[in-house]
Amino acid sequence: MSSADNSPAPASAGPAATVEKFFIPASSSLQERRTLTLKHGDAFAVFDHNGDAVCGPDSPEGLFHRDTRYLSHLSLRINGKPLMLLSSILRDDNATLTCDLTNPDLFDDKGRLVLGHDLIHLRRSRFLWNAHCYERLSIRNFDDRPQPIRIEITFGADFADLFEVRGTVRAKKGRHLSPVVEQDCVFLSYIGLDSRVRSTRLSFDPQPDELGTDHVLYDLRLAPHESRSLFIELGCDQKETRKPGHRSFFLALRDARRALRASTSRAASIATSNEIFNEAARRSVSDLYMLMTDKAEGPYPYAGIPWFSTVFGRDALITALQTLWLDPEIGRGVLGHLAANQATDIDPASDAEPGKILHEIRCGEMAELGEVPFRRYYGSIDSTPLFVMLAGEYLKRTGDLATIDRLLPHLEAALTWIDEYGDRDGDGFVEYGRLTEEGLINQAWKDSHDSVFHADGTLARGPIAIVEVQAYVYGAWQSAAEIFRRISRPERAAGFLARAEGLRRAFNISFFDEELGTYVLALDGDKRPCRVRSSNAGHALFTGIAYPERVAQVTRTLMSASSFCGWGIRTIPSTEARYNPMSYHNGSIWPHDNALIASGLARYGYRAEAARIFEGLFAASTYIELRRLPELLCGLPRRRAQGPTFYPVACSPQAWAAATPLSLLQSCLGLEFDPIALQISLNEPRLPGFLDDVRLRHLLIGNGSADIAIRRSGRNVVVDVIDRKGNIRVLATA
Repeated sequence: MSSADNSPAPASAGPAATVEKFFIPASSSLQERRTLTLKHGDAFAVFDHNGDAVCGPDSPEGLFHRDTRYLSHLSLRINGKPLMLLSSILRDDNATLTCDLTNPDLFDDKGRLVLGHDLIHLRRSRFLWNAHCYERLSIRNFDDRPQPIRIEITFGADFADLFEVRGTVRAKKGRHLSPVVEQDCVFLSYIGLDSRVRSTRLSFDPQPDELGTDHVLYDLRLAPHESRSLFIELGCDQKETRKPGHRSFFLALRDARRALRASTSRAASIATSNEIFNEAARRSVSDLYMLMTDKAEGPYPYAGIPWFSTVFGRDALITALQTLWLDPEIGRGVLGHLAANQATDIDPASDAEPGKILHEIRCGEMAELGEVPFRRYYGSIDSTPLFVMLAGEYLKRTGDLATIDRLLPHLEAALTWIDEYGDRDGDGFVEYGRLTEEGLINQAWKDSHDSVFHADGTLARGPIAIVEVQAYVYGAWQSAAEIFRRISRPERAAGFLARAEGLRRAFNISFFDEELGTYVLALDGDKRPCRVRSSNAGHALFTGIAYPERVAQVTRTLMSASSFCGWGIRTIPSTEARYNPMSYHNGSIWPHDNALIASGLARYGYRAEAARIFEGLFAASTYIELRRLPELLCGLPRRRAQGPTFYPVACSPQAWAAATPLSLLQSCLGLEFDPIALQISLNEPRLPGFLDDVRLRHLLIGNGSADIAIRRSGRNVVVDVIDRKGNIRVLATA
């Protein structure tokens, strides 16, 4: 999904090795850092458990805004010494980060103990709102004597481009401007090679005792049990002239919580018999809405933190598909924003062609200068068919013809792109190949340099027709048929259905391999099949392109011991030449990949297998801090009484990983919506072993909603309607 290969360069890479230019070096592990993240809009922040940001090689910590690090160093000390951590935690809704700290034993310059440990309590409360980071530092003296306390905060801003932070070395950079220090604030500024000035304003309330270009000091004298509060505000490119202070902290906190409540109120709520799963579900929903950014067209989920906190086409489209049942407004926002940024011209530097849907947008200095090709980049082969697919699924979920009517020119352009540009050689399959040497080598969701290969491990030569993209194109033709049927253009609808059926027939002939027991990974530039078992084949079930008579074999292959390791289905099973459970795409486990496969299994009636996937990923989440599924896990086998193995540079939170438990729940319950008939259906619902009952509230359909309960009764599942608003029917089939 990335704008660069997120896998490390091979240790043995020599001159002949193919390595993505913009890969993310894995010289340090995000798992070791166990960072805590905040996000709002186009800003995000990464802190350590003390609430500090420690600048150094490979450190992702700091405050970022629009792909630039506006604060790279922040460190709090008491009487010149680091503090001791008591605890740090994100609120369940991700609204604030709270770090509780205390003093160590403090000695004077003669070695005499002047303050015993654990007598001063410091609480850091922090949140982001509108490109500002707000913090309240509360200090309380629990000693029975007055205590002189010196609070020192050091800070710095390197204004590094996100790609620099990720490891790209620049030949030349802009220059830092002289800091400006006033009574209660400091301005740190940088002018880039793009001639743009970027600035950070650090404001302090009350006025400090000493304020320099890189530090602030407060000399406090606290009576027994006395508390004091200090307020810090960090503004990215701040243009307001108002005086910051404690009042702005509380006003911003109020506004941030109101906005969060308003956005999450759209979503259906989930409560179950398993409190640990309830925690995981709440975290999933909280992460989704933290990653959401309000665009002019509606809410848009940014892909993930720290490396992908920006607009990605594929990620947002899949996240919207996963969450249509929960909050269809996400789908509307994603469709609108991607339509507004659809390519209209041929531009080889950005892999753009008319009608093509975006891969990603970057706003930093390096993107503006063309040092990386991702300013507005279209190198995704799957975003365009997924765009059409989402439009069709959104219409089926909501019946919102007005939105579809506005999108129709963009849908027509996307469908034309599939025909005129996607199918490069006219064989009926959609292939990818970058237009310049700067573009991504592989342009499907497994976009690392070594993710498409032949049975002997040889990398495939392009243009490449990868298996899941043909499935998405089939889904796009089906969605187009539904859309044109609904707008009373039956001839177009029939034509798209015929296209879909023709592709389905050709696909099952060219891609299915009896010996492998599944669909091949891809066809290379010479139309030779890449005879490799992979999780990609499961996406053929997701859209229904697989012939029913093939599904049993595909399912057995996906759920075999070499593929399903206990936590989930590996991207590549252990039988294949390039299998490595620690690789990015060749043996790892991706939650969203498993969610799409589970959805496909459920489509063909294999809900027991979908439930096994759900159980494996839920079990993994119980070992993970905050119950948060990361971008990916290593594909090592599950062992008794042991947790999963983490991937060192996996992003967390990640939008489509956050949506995975929600998608898996829908797949197991067979939950579907018919807005025309005002009907909610549960088709052959099945509860995974860790759930005895599920209660879904605020399921929106039309102008009404329903609350339903699903519970286990012996070997059966019983569905009850708790409440309904409007003339809504709930139908359950055994």
